[in-house]
Amino acid sequence: MSRSFSASYAAAGVDIEAGYAGVRLMKEHVARTFIPGVVSDLGGFGGLFAPDVAGMQEPVLVSGTDGVGTKLRIAQLMGRHDTVGIDCVAMCANDIVCCGAKPLFFLDYIAIGKNDPQKAADLVAGVAEGCVRAGCALIGGETAEHPGVMQPDDYDLAGFCVGLADRPKLLDSARMQPGDAVLALPSSGLHSNGFSLVRKVFDVEHCDLGRTVPELGMPLGEALLTPTEIYVRAVLAAIAAGDVRAVSHITGGGFYENVPRCVPDGLCAVIDKRALRTPPVFRLLQQKGDIPERDMYNTFNMGVGMVMIVSQASAEGVLRALRAAGVDAYAAGAVAAGEEKVVLQ
Repeated sequence: MSRSFSASYAAAGVDIEAGYAGVRLMKEHVARTFIPGVVSDLGGFGGLFAPDVAGMQEPVLVSGTDGVGTKLRIAQLMGRHDTVGIDCVAMCANDIVCCGAKPLFFLDYIAIGKNDPQKAADLVAGVAEGCVRAGCALIGGETAEHPGVMQPDDYDLAGFCVGLADRPKLLDSARMQPGDAVLALPSSGLHSNGFSLVRKVFDVEHCDLGRTVPELGMPLGEALLTPTEIYVRAVLAAIAAGDVRAVSHITGGGFYENVPRCVPDGLCAVIDKRALRTPPVFRLLQQKGDIPERDMYNTFNMGVGMVMIVSQASAEGVLRALRAAGVDAYAAGAVAAGEEKVVLQ
């Protein structure tokens, strides 16, 4: 039992004991994520991990960092804090798997107005669940109390992920060519992007988030809080099954910002909008906000969490691998010669 206590610090608004209580509550969730390679437990000055590089020609570490963004406000308004941690892991792990890297470990950072041990533990429970889904370990983190800077009920959540890849096996979009297939990996909903616009359109500060919306078949708040899909296992299975040229994580900026990041100059991913399976929440958002169609595709994922570009010859095999891994992927277009990098038609 720690004897650390500062009455002066407590008078300034920082509850050290609440921090310790939060860590005790977090430990059972963190333990769920431990995989071979974890060296340290919580509480040290650094999280230790020993990667297995056996059989690799040139091991490369791949890292990614992100946060949940203003989707957190929905969680705060609903008093539900156990899902946004999944979003935090997804934003990072989905990014690094686009390189062909396997996530190894994750660390989170929670900034909170007033440290509530159970709330902090709920946030970390979500992070732990995300790590389990991504197949990586949660080996550390930080909870920082910010009295006078944040309101007592406010918090922010961010994190970073480190993965491992063999350099000769990193995905190389330079091999992309006309005729390659464009595959769509369905999203679970809005994921964790565009929520400043979402909050404005639905006026979340004043609407009833618990009211069931007929078009959605569930309460609005529940639909908005649906966690981001984590594609790590499915993408790694696809890479093992076929000739994957490139993968793009469709996050903030939608198709127009993210697809071009994986398409070389002189080529264009031509996507058939009619083929896309767009969930009702996007139509409701567009109608209620009177949002132009191009803005929708330039802000949201529109039902596609990832775009994968594969050789035409291996498309069917890759689709089978994705579906076997639990992702009901489908063909959504093809690569052509062109300068625009992405065209939605």
